[in-house]
Amino acid sequence: MNLSLTRAIIRPYSDNDVESLATRINNKNVAANLLLVPHPYTMSDAQSFIGRCIGDSECTNFAIADDTGVIGGIGLRRAVPGFMDVQKHVAEIGYWLAQEYWGRGIATEAVVAFTQWGFGALGLRRIWAAVFARNTASARVLEKAGYEYEGRERARYFRDGAFMDGVRYAHVRLPD
Repeated sequence: MNLSLTRAIIRPYSDNDVESLATRINNKNVAANLLLVPHPYTMSDAQSFIGRCIGDSECTNFAIADDTGVIGGIGLRRAVPGFMDVQKHVAEIGYWLAQEYWGRGIATEAVVAFTQWGFGALGLRRIWAAVFARNTASARVLEKAGYEYEGRERARYFRDGAFMDGVRYAHVRLPD
């Protein structure tokens, strides 16, 4: 899968991405808004993550890249096993972008393209996202990408010694 964007591309990870992934995501300001990414993020973390993606034909995590390498990432997480019968049409989207690329519209364009890919290629009908309530820039990306605000989840997350709220968005495409 390759999705061309105006200033980047969404593509599968490769072994050549380890250094650029580790360098770009190893930023306190980026990691502060990501639930599953440690900080500091090491070359070993990058090798492990990319190794899992390359070794899994059903991996739905992809690089957002330009000619310098990985500048972000985007992925879908399907329903928990055991619920696939009633939620096979649902996935959660997650994404990040290196700080030096913030404010250029790249994340919004990537979310739009990737959402359309999820609806088309995977047959999804509902793609949702939850972001930290303090991350208003990410919430705005979702809104500009056509996601609708569904609500605030009070004390959803516990991070850095404090509880914080989350906000939930979804993009739904029902059959005609």
